[in-house]
Amino acid sequence: MLSTVGGFLLTLGVLILVHEWGHYRVARACGVKVLRFSMGFGRVIWRRQASPQDTEFVLSWLPLGGYVRMLDEREAPVPPALLDQTYNRKPLWQRSAIVAAGPLANLVLAVLLYAASHWIGVQEPLPVLASPVAGSLAERAGLRAGDAVQAWRTSGGDADAWQPVPSLTDLRWQLTQAAMEGRSLDLRINATQPGAAHGTRELTLRLDDLRGEEVDAALLRRIGLVGAYSEPVLGEVKADGPAALAGARQGDRVLRVDGRPVADAVALRELIRQSVDGLRGRTQRWEVERGGRTLTLEVTPRVLEDGDRRIGRVEAYIGEPPRMVLVRADALDGLAQGLQRTWEVSQLSLKMLWRMLTGEASVKNLSGPLTIADYAGQSVQQGLGYYLGFLAMVSVSLGVLNLLPLPMLDGGHLMYHAFEAVTGRPVSDLWLARLQRGGLAVLLLMMSVALYNDVARLLGLH
Repeated sequence: MLSTVGGFLLTLGVLILVHEWGHYRVARACGVKVLRFSMGFGRVIWRRQASPQDTEFVLSWLPLGGYVRMLDEREAPVPPALLDQTYNRKPLWQRSAIVAAGPLANLVLAVLLYAASHWIGVQEPLPVLASPVAGSLAERAGLRAGDAVQAWRTSGGDADAWQPVPSLTDLRWQLTQAAMEGRSLDLRINATQPGAAHGTRELTLRLDDLRGEEVDAALLRRIGLVGAYSEPVLGEVKADGPAALAGARQGDRVLRVDGRPVADAVALRELIRQSVDGLRGRTQRWEVERGGRTLTLEVTPRVLEDGDRRIGRVEAYIGEPPRMVLVRADALDGLAQGLQRTWEVSQLSLKMLWRMLTGEASVKNLSGPLTIADYAGQSVQQGLGYYLGFLAMVSVSLGVLNLLPLPMLDGGHLMYHAFEAVTGRPVSDLWLARLQRGGLAVLLLMMSVALYNDVARLLGLH
């Protein structure tokens, strides 16, 4: 709990500070007097001001944003001696630069954070695949448990444009992007498990078949990929559970269930889940390897309710931790990868927003502060490299969101400036008031939907 709250506050603090610092520094560079630099909204709980003529730095109690208040004749009368330091009297290009500086600071921060994550390195699963979902696109393409993905390329593109796959995380990212763009991928595969046909082979994942489907958190499962390969070995066996009562022990490797070979832990878990006859578990005949010997066990799973269906459970941890690899880059490669990942996440964010707007993707994909807090806590526990990568992704999202042409956001102010550049006159006060009210309504709606999605995820409704 403490790591979740701490990670969330640290995430918000860093991103808000950098965003407002971007506005502040460019305003000062353009000769605009900054009256207040605020972290948070509402009642001030801390303040510092070197002199009455300097910027007042404050910390407010609601840490969900911040603002930079500049000298502006539209907000209050300005002494003649300070008119040259007002925001409203600066040239249009300077006002636009001040507005754009906040989101751009978040994007620059994302590049540096992604680069730092690559420099530090993160432990990620090797791209060795678990059993694909039965009947899925991946299974139809020919993927099997234990297949190691070595490289990918866009189908129909340059025959020599193979890109290496350093980890399962990278493979998931490439698949997500390809599905969003409606393009298929060629994969270069090497089988790793006994009994499989060894040697390198190539196959095609027809991701363009998913063009009309939602791109959401369940996308990879619909493709058929459920995780990294894990041996069908039993971990901790709960006392008095079905597995323990059948004589199973920690370290047993399950070879067959009812005569069917077990490819991996995913396949074993699925066989157990399906072993239900009405309200009772169906007894399974397990052949397990223990200490070089093969034993036969009669296991009767317990039946549990899982939503609107019943599943079997044996109350034992199934599967070994996946094999991991340290993914790390040198200084230049890390910076290049940071630039590339920031660009890719920006594109993906805009495409997802457009899909939600046009109804091609569900608004269930919209996340709010509770989801961010949860992921922040998890990434903090996984190490600095993971947390920096998470922070970079949120920073990109904040930068992209603020550049949207919505009143109340930086992109809305840039929209006003674009109107002024075209017509030679600013937006009227009447229309400004109307647009601000409309923009506030849209933002409140988005925040409400995001908060509802957060609560629904916590309650298991999504």
